[in-house]
Amino acid sequence: MSILFSIEHLRVAYPHRSGEETQWAVDDVSFSLQPGERMGLVGESGCGKSTLGRAAMRLLPASARIQGRVTFQGQSVFDLTPNQLRKFRGEAVALIFQDPMTRLDPLMTIGNHCIETLKAHSPQLSAREAKEKAIAVLEKVKIPANRWHQYPHEFSGGMRQRVAIALALLLQPKMIVADEPTTSLDVTVSAQILQELTRLCAEENMALLLISHDLAMVAEYCDRIGVMYKGKMVEMGATESVFRHPQHEYTRSLLQAALHIQSLEGTGDWGLGTGEISSQSPIADRRSPILRVIELKQHYTIEPNFVERLFKGQGQTIKAVDGINLELYSGEILGLVGESGCGKSTLSRTILQLIRPSAGKVEFLGRDITNLSRQEIRQQRRQMQMVFQDPHACLNPAMTVGQNIADPLLIHQIATPETAKQQVLSMLEKVGLKPPEVYYQRYPSDLSGGQQQRVAIARALITHPKLLICDEPVSMLDASVQSQVLDLMLELKEEFDLTYLFITHDLWLARFLCDRIAVMNGGKIVEIGPTKEIFANPQHPYTQTLLAAAPLLARA
Repeated sequence: MSILFSIEHLRVAYPHRSGEETQWAVDDVSFSLQPGERMGLVGESGCGKSTLGRAAMRLLPASARIQGRVTFQGQSVFDLTPNQLRKFRGEAVALIFQDPMTRLDPLMTIGNHCIETLKAHSPQLSAREAKEKAIAVLEKVKIPANRWHQYPHEFSGGMRQRVAIALALLLQPKMIVADEPTTSLDVTVSAQILQELTRLCAEENMALLLISHDLAMVAEYCDRIGVMYKGKMVEMGATESVFRHPQHEYTRSLLQAALHIQSLEGTGDWGLGTGEISSQSPIADRRSPILRVIELKQHYTIEPNFVERLFKGQGQTIKAVDGINLELYSGEILGLVGESGCGKSTLSRTILQLIRPSAGKVEFLGRDITNLSRQEIRQQRRQMQMVFQDPHACLNPAMTVGQNIADPLLIHQIATPETAKQQVLSMLEKVGLKPPEVYYQRYPSDLSGGQQQRVAIARALITHPKLLICDEPVSMLDASVQSQVLDLMLELKEEFDLTYLFITHDLWLARFLCDRIAVMNGGKIVEIGPTKEIFANPQHPYTQTLLAAAPLLARA
């Protein structure tokens, strides 16, 4: 077979201070890909896998030092002229990023994104041909034609990612570099998208380089796997043999961490989550829930444009949360599982009263909080905190880690700056950022993703809340860091006597962590029950689909 794409002895270093020795982000890596071949590149965050993907597309900053060769169909990528490079990116190789908003312009409709991409590379297409072609590709990634005139902010994260994938597929490239393309997606959508990508690869004979920290996923969709650690490729081989007989100890530790989360051993039957409600457990005390959600609704209207209004009249209503009833008991971990766009995040924000509900009410500690004034809600938020998927959502980049964590104490006036510092140092210690004095001084940008998420957790816990709403708090982290953060959350739950509402699209995480699981689909809760029952005997067809779609690491 002919070689489509090849990397030879590639080294990349980012600019460093003079006098320091060069730190190679990618250190002497070589591999090649044939048409139609699917290769997975795995490793923890910071190991150089994304740098490798960007080097392959020549997207590195001009200041980066690069050695080695990258060739595509025998031609050196580093020697392409600007014009050739433009054709190369998109028509030859397409890149799909982790965050779709790096690809989408908030001021352009989805339709315009497609037309612009097609017109830039195929100016001969008429507007109608371009639209027909774009709609066909959007359908492939399950985006209906009636969303053509909408903007990125009107889509959920998963749907935006599908748009980004559609944009990559529009030009029928010969190879796709997908950098964590489904990190922010739930299992069903993630499975659909990867099945779609792998099917298209087979049909169009496209090569796929799938960069991910999710071993189970790579195992399922790739023929070959490369494991990166600290800039070097430490292991490479056919997926099956790497999984059955990992040679490098780092590969073994990655497998271990992934299996730890998916394991059924641990305390009791079900991972580390207690899973069973014993009679001594606080959950057995069913009398007074800490949180009650009663017939909660959150509806949005999509405003039609002028022409649509003439023909169709009213705008469409999207029922993001559609009549939800839920009770959460003190000391339990309730998992809220469902695909992106099903309303999980909207529900959590409505519970916190970050957005006011269209109807229904939320009772917290026996008090209806839906009609409170802004001042009163602020008081309530001391008791109810949120940990977001992306730690940047709650960390101010201009403030040090110490100031970020102390902020809620000062906002609620429950500590003086002096006492706040002591509390923050002790909290840094508790979330495993040691020595705390060092981290106290640093800025969020100096930390890795896993460390930033620990800071976000410390910030949420500093006011000693009773309830923590965690919205996908570990989906952006790799397996080894993920299990550290989860173990940390379980320790902190014991220490601070916390109750968790844990929102995730990852079923194995939910099984590992949660006592009960509520499955959400299309704005409604379709099934709720103890974790063990949901896994052993799912009742609703949607829950069955979710379980069937979750990739499971085969135990060798």
